Amino acid sequence: MSENNIRYLVCVAWPYASGDRHLGHVAGAYLPPDIFARYQRLRGHDVLMVSGSDTHGTPVMLRAQEEGVTPRELVDYYHARFVESFRQLGLSFDLFTHTDTQNHWDTTHELFLNHLNNGYIYKDKQLQPYCLIDQQFLADRYIEGECPICGYAGARGDQCDNCGNTLEPIELIHPRCKICGQSEIEFRETEHFFFDLGKVSPALAAWLNDDKEHWRPHVINYARQQAESGELRGRAVTRDIDWGINVPVPGYENKVIYVWYDAVIGYLSATREAEALNGRPEGWKDWWLDDQVRSVYFIGKDNIPFHAIFWPAMLIADGRGLNLPYDVPANAYLNIEDKKISTSRRWTIDLPDFLSRYDPDPLRYVLTINAPETRDVNFTWEEFLRRNNDELVATWGNLVNRTLGFAYKRFEGKVPQPGEFDELDRALLKQSEETFDRVGAEIDAIRLKIALSKAMELAHAANRYLNEKAPWSQIKTDPQAAATTIYVALQVIDHLKIILHPFLPFTTQQLHTYLGYDDDLFGHLYVEEVEDARGVHQVLRYDGSRIQARWEPTTLTPGQALRKPAPLYKKLDESIVEEERQRLIARLGLDG
Repeated sequence: MSENNIRYLVCVAWPYASGDRHLGHVAGAYLPPDIFARYQRLRGHDVLMVSGSDTHGTPVMLRAQEEGVTPRELVDYYHARFVESFRQLGLSFDLFTHTDTQNHWDTTHELFLNHLNNGYIYKDKQLQPYCLIDQQFLADRYIEGECPICGYAGARGDQCDNCGNTLEPIELIHPRCKICGQSEIEFRETEHFFFDLGKVSPALAAWLNDDKEHWRPHVINYARQQAESGELRGRAVTRDIDWGINVPVPGYENKVIYVWYDAVIGYLSATREAEALNGRPEGWKDWWLDDQVRSVYFIGKDNIPFHAIFWPAMLIADGRGLNLPYDVPANAYLNIEDKKISTSRRWTIDLPDFLSRYDPDPLRYVLTINAPETRDVNFTWEEFLRRNNDELVATWGNLVNRTLGFAYKRFEGKVPQPGEFDELDRALLKQSEETFDRVGAEIDAIRLKIALSKAMELAHAANRYLNEKAPWSQIKTDPQAAATTIYVALQVIDHLKIILHPFLPFTTQQLHTYLGYDDDLFGHLYVEEVEDARGVHQVLRYDGSRIQARWEPTTLTPGQALRKPAPLYKKLDESIVEEERQRLIARLGLDG
């Protein structure tokens, strides 16, 4: 497949439908794929970006229990909030669905039976935690204790959030039940189905050692070490709970599919649902059986085992030749005001709460220019204020405002006819054209922080150019020189409109309109209700059919009518820093 005809399946981590997404989730897993997908669409590539709410598992059950509602009611509530907040943030999902659809159940059953028939699933007995007080088996997240690896006191039965290692409940030191909070636990034998990671590990290791130079070092190094360690073993794929997908084998009606197994299958099931909604029920094969398609998985670093080890192993074991991940660009964590985000302690900034007070593009900008791509980073309200006011308002916004405002007022609301370009004009136009390749190369490599920085370098250069040319003075003595200066600045702005669009889709759409264009640049995000055998569910969908722009420098037409411009960004008052800090403290229940 040529570079001009690459197709991208953009796979986005599935959020548990048990609580609002916070800025750490956005920075780590949800904003980067949208930037990548918007850019690839502008390049003319076919893109399918899919995800959905993870409706099963103990996080949902625990939260439902805490709130006194059924898991189904909790899922419906939070799924709707995900759909709305992602729409407000401009995340261009071709499909955002959830895992309690008939399509997802059928797809999960299909892979389970393929794994079983291919000899990669077996039955075995294991010791499972049983709470003597609550008289029930405890799923992994219903039990906590001390991590045997790092000593963290709040490790869960499936994973330690402190060191990132996957665990089994029996490995925890001083385990306690999350339902009653007591340590009256014993381990009882129960039979489950297991996925044989050990059996598939040689093929997995061979794949991981083949052409992965473009993977981030911390991802590929971890995956290779795990696959080559000889320590991968059978992992249970069923659980003794009653909320989840049933096991498609007679005699196991009281067990369900373990959520880690069914959630990653969502990438395949969502592709099927998306293509079925597009009237192409067999179209999913174009994304999963064509080995030239690049599937890119956007996740946080806590999800590396599931996407660089477990899911590839499941795809190999399926036996149909389903595409393995092209890349897994896992991000590190975002901290808030120098503290690790904690949903249990309510030290978070939730996305719906943020969007109730601030516009989406400034958030997209700040989370990208300080992205946690290779290390944990810190979000502070002081930095948000500074970057909004100094970079969006005073640099990029000011360039747009003073250029368009001057052109609209002094050149009859039209793009002026330029004269002959001088050395300064040609140098800036050359830099503008080259910025497409410079920024594009970084987005292709999923180095989004550097990509945005290089785009902003052009905005800084254009401001320096305007200051040196001073068209407000030129027009008094040489109107033609002023016309040339403004034309060059408008041309650069027209280029930056495209270059910055993946990062700032709302305000670049506004700018697109101010520059006199009538077509769409943003695309259309809409909510649709879909009915199947399991009921009605909401999906978020994207339509970019009206977008005519492409990722390439184009020539702005002299005489093109402009529309009256308005500021793209709001200058924020310094008082918000202390106000928002106090809001955070209040969430903790502390005194000011």
